[in-house]
Amino acid sequence: MISLSDVQRIVLDACPPLSPVDVALADAGGLILAADVVAAEDVPPFANSAVDGYAVISGDTTAAPVDLAVVGELPAGAAPPAHAIAPGETIRIMTGAPMPLGADAVVMVEDSERLDGDRVRLTAAVMSGAAVRLPGTDVASGERVFAAGTVITPAVAGVMASMNARVASVVPAARVAVLSTGDELVADGSALGPGQIRESNLTMLAPLLAESGCVVRSFGVVPDDEAMLESVLREAAETSDAIVTSGGVSMGDYDVVKAVLGRIADMQWMQVAIKPAKPFAFGAINGVPVFGLPGNPVSSLVSFEMFARPALRRMMGHHHLARQSVVAIADADLRRRPDGKIHLVRVVAEFAIDGRLHVVPVGAQASHQLAATALANGIAVIDDGDGIPAGDEVAVLLLR
Repeated sequence: MISLSDVQRIVLDACPPLSPVDVALADAGGLILAADVVAAEDVPPFANSAVDGYAVISGDTTAAPVDLAVVGELPAGAAPPAHAIAPGETIRIMTGAPMPLGADAVVMVEDSERLDGDRVRLTAAVMSGAAVRLPGTDVASGERVFAAGTVITPAVAGVMASMNARVASVVPAARVAVLSTGDELVADGSALGPGQIRESNLTMLAPLLAESGCVVRSFGVVPDDEAMLESVLREAAETSDAIVTSGGVSMGDYDVVKAVLGRIADMQWMQVAIKPAKPFAFGAINGVPVFGLPGNPVSSLVSFEMFARPALRRMMGHHHLARQSVVAIADADLRRRPDGKIHLVRVVAEFAIDGRLHVVPVGAQASHQLAATALANGIAVIDDGDGIPAGDEVAVLLLR
């Protein structure tokens, strides 16, 4: 058997980031910056009011309350008057409007009382610069605002838009082909024949891939026909950045998948020192990575989380590849027997009144029992040995 860490290293080393592309900012959400973003202009581009109120010469407010003459109004988006305000004058100003010449502060509207005859009484004294947003105080021209490797979140996109970075150099989303194999799988809802089961892995893996940020193309269930499977895999390799298959990788499996991939791909058929998900295949068709996941549903899910998801995230430029790892308290025994494997126990994790994360195993842990695993939101990593007694700490990968 091969250790978990060795298999992860083999897979990650073979899945470098995809080549960068330029995309419109509107289409860049969730992608990873492939180059630094440097501001080409100041944000804000001019001094403007942070509040609704009155633009003033701060010295006029020293003896507040003070009555001033209102000589104009400035809404956001309007140009300021060409002439400066004089001592004893003020301009009604709205949030975001440019500061008029001569004014160096803003008195909030809450600290004012409008009088007859275009005059206002200001009841608060302000210092120079009060409620004024100066140019470049958010982003300065020439500043490196975001480094390569940054995820373009909605907030990041908003900042880029504010400084007119309308095109982003990004690592693109991986185009991933996904398929299941086996004559026993029924995906159309028809009655089951002898020895047949309902398809579930494809239905599970496609949204897992989408959740990981991939562009998913499902090739459906492919029967145990070598010519058909070869045709599907060749098309997938020509149109995708990676391929995820489910089924046909165990030692005792019927050899259609192994025969085809052995002929058209450079594959490694591995027995990984983990439970579940011991069988795993990995290789490439003309440089396109192929992840061969086991057919048992729980094993397929765990294998995806341990190998395929981190590698696909690396292809898409992410720096944090694995699920978040935390230390939790086991609220029930997580016992096991020594067998040379790391056990990956599906658990339900919740924060307790002590502020710490606590976990309990889901009711069924067999590799075919997906119903129980579907409720899990974590995987407890149990090293070889006798396991973890209730009350002890355990490492957990958070799935959600």
